[in-house]
Amino acid sequence: MAILSREEAQAILKKALGFSKADECEVTLSGNTGGNIRYARNEVSTSGAEENTSLAVESRFGKRSGVATINEFDDASLEKVIRRSEEIARLAPESPEYVELLGPQQYITTKAHFDATAKIDPTYRADAAAKSIKAASDKGLTAAGFLEHYTNFTAKMNNKGLFAYHPSTVVDFSVTMRTEDGTGSGYVTQDFSDVSKLDTGKASEIAAQKAATSRNARALEPGKYTVILEPAASIDLLRNMFFNMDQRSAEEGRSFLSKAGGKTKIGEKLLDERITVYSDPTHPEVPTSPFAGDGRPQKKITWIDKGVVKNLYNTRFWAAKTGAASVPSPGNVIMEGGNQSLEDMIKSTKRGILVTRLWYIRSVDPQTLLYTGLTRDGTFYIENGKIMYPVKNFRFNESPVIMLNNLEALGKPQRINGSLIPPMKVRDFTFTSLSDAV
Repeated sequence: MAILSREEAQAILKKALGFSKADECEVTLSGNTGGNIRYARNEVSTSGAEENTSLAVESRFGKRSGVATINEFDDASLEKVIRRSEEIARLAPESPEYVELLGPQQYITTKAHFDATAKIDPTYRADAAAKSIKAASDKGLTAAGFLEHYTNFTAKMNNKGLFAYHPSTVVDFSVTMRTEDGTGSGYVTQDFSDVSKLDTGKASEIAAQKAATSRNARALEPGKYTVILEPAASIDLLRNMFFNMDQRSAEEGRSFLSKAGGKTKIGEKLLDERITVYSDPTHPEVPTSPFAGDGRPQKKITWIDKGVVKNLYNTRFWAAKTGAASVPSPGNVIMEGGNQSLEDMIKSTKRGILVTRLWYIRSVDPQTLLYTGLTRDGTFYIENGKIMYPVKNFRFNESPVIMLNNLEALGKPQRINGSLIPPMKVRDFTFTSLSDAV
């Protein structure tokens, strides 16, 4: 029962709402099926499958609301969960940020469900792991990887006339490879809505090459360097910036977009003019739901245009309070890039460092978006357009705002963690100390 069609989900939601006695009631039905395989030391260690379906009910009496969930869908169970949510609502305090439920909405059509991904079976998972392990063993390396995939749906209905339904699929793959002596490490991660785009053997060759060439890293003095950041290195810093573009935190003085007197930096040029960032639920490489969690329609929206801040997202409460347009948080992030390949960027670098991945990232100052963290799994010194040798990992202290003002080049955008991010070359990236970890 985990994956329901539009009609099947609609029938259950209608039946549930039929039991409601609340002033307002919204019911959300969601489900997923999926599987995974994990391997380490070039052997599969676990393989599993899962299937879940659940229904959440929010009942409201005036400004009081209560939520209850259940995973049984016979009439008695549906009435039981409705009554439980109503009991909770009657006991709850009034919400100071109450906004009435949405009425009927118009949603665009997005294609985020792919049959090939939905049909992944244990044989596919075993073959995918075998290809990755072979890429490691052929080079005398040790692989530790994980592949997981999901087919999902979400359906939402309320007694104001709203109905929404969206199916989707996704497959995620990542692998770390180490040399036998433990001095070299490589990493790759890929995710797709359509599994036909995934080749775990080919992807694993990237991690294998990085591991094999990162043995016996040399120490470089910390300082400011020109860096080439692969998407896996920049995604977390950039996502931390993009998902901090909240109107309320900006107006309350808690954001890098805050100005004195409750004002924001909308309309100001904060970044290099080559930086344009938008969201688009219909983008074929990173398709997402046509509606947000609260039922608001998602549409294509530009957040940063040629370095200028154009929009901030908000809650319905904050939009109503301030008279601003109602803008839900993004379902995906798409950053425009250039035409250069990673190899082109390396060739154009006189002296710099190639960074495969960043990890253990922590916030230092939320108002400047200053973060600290470490490089990992393949860090290399570049001189006169060539990778010369591996270097020991660094701790960095850097803000994505400063990073995107020190931009030298952008490559072709690649899908990473459900977003599209280009590799980038940045000058004066700050490394503060060395790390002995590989």
